[in-house]
This record gives sequence, structure tokens and C-alpha cells, in this order.
Amino acid sequence: MKFSFINKKKEQQTTSRKGKAVVVSIQSANRGLDFLVELFQQIRPSDAKKSADAEVKFKAFLFQLQEDKSLMFSLRRALLSQFVNSELRSALTESGLIGSRGFIQEFSSKIKHKLVPPLMKENDFLFVIERIFYKQDDYVWMQEIDEDLWVRFFEMIGIEVNLSEPVLISHLIDSMQILSYRLAMMGLEKEITRQYKEFNNAVFPFLEQNRLVNLLVEKKKQQYNNHEEKLILAGIAEALHNCLQSIRWIKDQRKIAGTSLAETFLLTRMEQHIDRMFMIIDAVDHDNHFDTRRFIHYFITVVKNQNRKNSLGSFLSQNLGILAYQISEHGGRRGETYITKTRKGFFNLFVSSLGGGFIISFIAVFKNLLAKVAMAPFWHGFAYSTNYSIGFLLIQSTGSTLATKQPAFTASSVAGSLDTNKIKGRPDLDNLAVTVAQVSRSQIASFAGNLLVVFPLTYLLAMLFYWATGSKIVSGTEAAALLSAQHPFHSLALLYACFTGFFLFLSGLIAGWVENYVVYAQMPQRIRLHPFLHHQLGRRQMNWLVNLVENRLGSVAGSVSLGFFLGMASFIGKTLGIPFDIRHITISAGNTAIGLFGMDQPVDAGYVFVVLSGVAMIGFLNFLVSFGFAFYVAVKSRGIRLKDYPEFMGILWRYFKKHPSDFIKPPKV
Repeated sequence: MKFSFINKKKEQQTTSRKGKAVVVSIQSANRGLDFLVELFQQIRPSDAKKSADAEVKFKAFLFQLQEDKSLMFSLRRALLSQFVNSELRSALTESGLIGSRGFIQEFSSKIKHKLVPPLMKENDFLFVIERIFYKQDDYVWMQEIDEDLWVRFFEMIGIEVNLSEPVLISHLIDSMQILSYRLAMMGLEKEITRQYKEFNNAVFPFLEQNRLVNLLVEKKKQQYNNHEEKLILAGIAEALHNCLQSIRWIKDQRKIAGTSLAETFLLTRMEQHIDRMFMIIDAVDHDNHFDTRRFIHYFITVVKNQNRKNSLGSFLSQNLGILAYQISEHGGRRGETYITKTRKGFFNLFVSSLGGGFIISFIAVFKNLLAKVAMAPFWHGFAYSTNYSIGFLLIQSTGSTLATKQPAFTASSVAGSLDTNKIKGRPDLDNLAVTVAQVSRSQIASFAGNLLVVFPLTYLLAMLFYWATGSKIVSGTEAAALLSAQHPFHSLALLYACFTGFFLFLSGLIAGWVENYVVYAQMPQRIRLHPFLHHQLGRRQMNWLVNLVENRLGSVAGSVSLGFFLGMASFIGKTLGIPFDIRHITISAGNTAIGLFGMDQPVDAGYVFVVLSGVAMIGFLNFLVSFGFAFYVAVKSRGIRLKDYPEFMGILWRYFKKHPSDFIKPPKV
């Protein structure tokens, strides 16, 4: 491969003397690589995130480069030695692209390579990149430097790549062919074809791009004109655009057909391969003109890919996005039922919350009775979990409402309003403020309904138990400990309330995942056609089972998982010897009522007030943590960045000052 390095100050003299730039060839790369490593070590800022420091250092380097001709000469020779002796195919077909081993294998591979990086060949261009830019945040300061400074740098050293060079063209074409074959194979996977009624319609664009790429490779071996090459490249570009259209159509079907981790992983890989093929086409079809800015963009991209190739966070974020979106979509649809827009809806939600409080009162009583039964800690946790799960399932089956289960679903609905209600491509922030007000009053209605029943009814049940048995559920020190456990300052109740908020969010996520799986795996249809069930169950029983799986299985999974999260938390904390437990507002309210009835002596009113305030703070943290996590996932999965809309808090504040009552009760229609 040949590269031309032109001294800008002597360009006219060199050209007039020989008619072209001086061509330099260097065969040894080791000394050149050591020089570049040391050079960029001096350029690298102490803090990669400080763009000002990065630009100051880079400008100083450019000034030194302009003044020191020997440094300029050494830099040119060092760069030339790396390009001449490096293999570029891996940089084009591997760097920044997800492997083909599947999600779990790729994830485990990144964990292993995080500890011990894989062995690379010294003639691999990626080896050169990793040696020079070995810090994981090098790409950060490189991106922060003004692109014009990078252009000035490459123009100063006078780098000029000859895009008609046979070796370079061979690397580009070979890389495009490798990517093309991979894309064609991925287009034949069942995750792609299953969405289409006609198999040929599904696979045609993926096979067509491969046919055209192979035609281009064949034509390269023959004599042909430049016009024919452009036509083939245009056809490849059109086929790749059709591939992207197919991928977008499959993504649009996720609301109807659901999605899976395997499908998400595959679609991400396909998009990456298509983007890389477009880049190669752009390089090949550019009339041998070297675009410095495009070269800079790819150069920094390669550095970023290598810096983050074993990043677990980046990998998970990239591949779980669509799946998280689908999960939050299911949650968002249910969240709409928890957001009241009319006074009738507000009243109905309040009434259903009264029913939820009624059931929670019995859960609280049974939980404290189970604590008196002598059994191993694990079985205590299992008994608590079963008690909670049965109670949550009863709340679900009776159509009642538990206030703390709302945030995981309403957060998705709020995030969805950012995605669906837009004005000229931007979210309707005024409408979002209205939605926040609706969520606020709905949450207040459900909390009020739960607590208005839980405290007095649990106190009454404790009294009835005493009249029936002659003994209190708890008394003396046990009753005092029960009250102290809800105290915001004498216990870790507020920390445990945060743990509970996370469990509430996680159970909502599980519910959404199960609902998505039911849709994607077509479970209702498969149950109807199951040979054994088809012959053993009558039509009525079959319809009941199908309806349960189709419409309620996600809710059942969410309720059971939440029950076991809450029930086993204390066992885990005691087993590991760590401060780990739960505080749930309605259960804490019930425990407070049981504790107050069990006290042998009157309790100071101020102490009771603080404990009740602690219960209120527990509820607030339950809501805040659960809503916060769910909202973050929903927003992240939609690719929305809230920092792009700093004006929202001002809009919300103005709406609150103008309509404060809307955050507590619905306005009159």
C-alpha cells in the first residue's frame, strides 16, 4: 500500500520538481508504534472529560508540530509504517460489531476479556489502536476536540490516501463481502422470517444485497467502466435501504407480536452490519477523493469501539433497549387504568383502593401471627411470602387497588406520553405536565383509600382477636418493637422503604416481561392447540385457561414475585448478617395499628405522631423509588434524554401555581 505525505510549505517545489508528491515506503513498524504511543501519551489530557484541557493540549501540540520540522518528519514516518504494515479487514468487519455467538455467550465473553484481553496479531490495525489508545476513556477527549483541529492536524502532516490503491481496495471489497454474507445469513433466521406471511418477501432484500456484492466482486476481476461500478454500488445501497425497512417493520410489530432477547440481539447486529457496509460503499464510491472529515469520524469511532468493546453496560444498554421498550409498553397500557382523568374515574379508583386496604389488613394480621409460629428462618420467609402473594392475588382478582403497585405502571405511561404526544417532532411538555398532575391525584386517591381502611380495620381485627382468644397478637416489648420498626429515626425504616420501592419496580418489570413473552411465544394459541388439553378440557375450562394466560398471567407473575421479594427479604438480611428488610406503607400502617393495640401503657401522642409520619415517609419513598426506576427504564428504552428538555420543570411549576388543586383532585368538567 502506498501513502503520500506532502509537506505543505514545500508542496509547490516538490510538485514542480517531480510532478507529484514524494512517495515514502517503510517496512518496519515497531519503532514507529513506540513513537506514536509516547507522542499521544503527551497529548492525552489528565482528565478525559475536560474538553478545554484536551483542546489546549492539542493546540499546543499542533503549534509544536508546525515549528519543529524533525517532529513532523518523524510523525509522518511513524504513521506511514503503521498503515503500510497493518491488516485493515478486522477493523472493518469486527471493530464495534456484535459477535455471532448469541447474547449469553457474548456477554460472558466480555466478562472474561475484561479480566484478560484476547491475544491480537501485531500486524492487526486494531492492535495498533489498542496500543496507542489504551485507556478506556481515550475516545472521550478525542470526541471533545473540535473537528476542525483534527482536520488541521491531518492536513499539516499531509496525509493523502490513494483510494485507487489495489491493496486498499482489496481490503475494502473483501470486508464488504464478509459483512454481506453475514447479513444474508441473519436475514434467513426465524426471528426475521416469522413476522412475514410470505418467506420470499422476508428474505429478498437480504439475498439481493448479497447477490449484488458478489457481482461487484466478480466485476472487479474483469475490465469494466466506472459507470458500471457506480450502478452496482447504487443497487447495493438500495438493497441495504430495503433491509433497513424490513428491520423497522419488524420493530413496529413488537407492539402486536412482542419481542425476545434473541430477536433484539439479532436486529442490533443487522443494523450494525448495514451501517458498516454503507461506510465502505461511501469510501469505495468517492472518485478516489480522500474525505478528511469522514476519515476522522471513522478513526475516532474505531478508537471508541476498541475502548468500549468489553463494556458490559454499553452492551446491555444496546441490546436490551427494544426488549425494555416492549416491557414498558405493556406496563404503560396498564398504567393508563391507574391514571384518572375524570371525577368518576377518581372516585372509582378511591373505592377500589378501599378494597385493597381491606385485604391488606388481613395480610398484616396473618403475617404477625405467622411470626409466632416456631419454624426455621427460611420457612418463616416462605410463609410470609405465601401470605403476601395470596393477598396480592386477591387484590388483583377482586379488582381492588394497591397504591404501591401503581408507580411501576404509571411511570411507563408518563414516559409514553413523551413518545406519542409530539409537536413538530418534540414532546408536548404542556401535556406532560397535565399527565403528571393526573398521576399525582391518582396516587393520592389510592394511598388515601388504602390507609383509611388499613389502620382502623387492622386495629379492630387485633381487638377482635384479643376478645376471641384472650391474648394480644403482640404485647409489651414486642408491641414496642413493632412501633419502633416504623420510626423514621430509631430504625432503618426509610432505607428499607427504598429497598421495597426497588422490589415494587422489579415486580412490575417481571409482570411486563411475562406479558411480552405470552404475546411473543403465542401462548394462548399454543394452549388452544395443545393435544392433551384439547381433549381433557371442555370449552368453558379451555376459554378460562386461555383468558388467564392471555390477560392475567403477567399480573399473577408480578403479584407472586412481589410477595416473595417482600417475604424473603428479612430471611436474607438475617442469613447474611446485613441490614436488609422491607417497609411497605400499607403493611407498616397495619403493623403500627397492631403495635398500638398491644401496648400495655398509653403511648405518648408525640411519639405516635412521629411513627405515623414515618409511615407516610415510607409510602413516599416506596412511590419515589419505584416510579423513578420505572420511569428511567421507560425513558431510556425510548431513546429519550430528559436533559434535552430542561424547560419542563418550569412548565410544571407554572402549571402547579395555576392549577394546584389538579394535583389533588380532578377539575370540574
